[in-house]
Amino acid sequence: MAQAAAVAKPPPSTAQPPPGKERRRRRGAGASPRRLPYLLIAPAALLMLGFIAYPVISVFYYSLRHYNPTKPWRDGFAGLDNFVTAFTDDPDFWRTLGFSLQWVAVEVVLQLLLGLALALLVNQTFVGRALARALVFSPWAVSGVLTSTIWLLIFNSQTGITRYLADIGIGSYGTSWLSDTGTVFPAVVVAELWRGVPFFAILILADLQSVSKDLYEAAEVDGASRWRQFFHITLPHLKDAIILSTLLRAVWEFNNVDLLYTLTGGGPAGETTTLPLRIASIAVDSHDFGYASALTAIAFVILLFCSLLYLRLSKFGGQDT
Repeated sequence: MAQAAAVAKPPPSTAQPPPGKERRRRRGAGASPRRLPYLLIAPAALLMLGFIAYPVISVFYYSLRHYNPTKPWRDGFAGLDNFVTAFTDDPDFWRTLGFSLQWVAVEVVLQLLLGLALALLVNQTFVGRALARALVFSPWAVSGVLTSTIWLLIFNSQTGITRYLADIGIGSYGTSWLSDTGTVFPAVVVAELWRGVPFFAILILADLQSVSKDLYEAAEVDGASRWRQFFHITLPHLKDAIILSTLLRAVWEFNNVDLLYTLTGGGPAGETTTLPLRIASIAVDSHDFGYASALTAIAFVILLFCSLLYLRLSKFGGQDT
């Protein structure tokens, strides 16, 4: 009986699916994993498109129009009139743009040098290094509003540093560095340095941790001095970190509004008015959103061009030859 059942049992099917159907099945099985990463990042990409692309497009749209809610009878298509006004009829545009470039150059250079020095210092081994690192990095954790409040108290003419300097015979009572055109720029530079230096220190220190100690040991065996090790080992290794941090910080400093607005409001006599502060004043105070959008578009193009040029000239991400 068992043999008869074995004989009666049909053999397993050996038929193969058609070649076209098999190829489609394999293609579908392989395409799903390839599409999965794009599906996962799609929500974030849509959010970025909504919060970044839409405002940028809106700014360029309104830059070509006269748009002032307080004067609706003047609204309409302006073409390039707003841009012509900025370049030919608005001396404040060139003055604020010049100060913005000066502000960025001074701040980024000083923050880079001081941040590099601090990073090299706290990268050494010494007692209390963890506490020193915490103190160095702590200003970066403070919000911009609180930073401005701290420095307003420091520069206060009645309770700040100028009063204590007057007590020892330096300066006079009632002096305010923020209201004097001769001292306001150094004062706001120092305040922004306190907040910006830790940014460079953090990024540079993180990159310093990845430098192999074998390179320094080999250099010492070859008789290289500390300065030669710094210029031939440390700096080349930090190249990309320095390029990226200076670019990011330059963009942030160009767009700086909170600290300057809180400390000086762009004064005295417009001495510390940057282009973003000028744009904010036109939009908020004058309600001229069309002209403010044109200035914003100009600032956007300037930053984009300078960023691309800087990355190209610095050969960011390339190999040193």
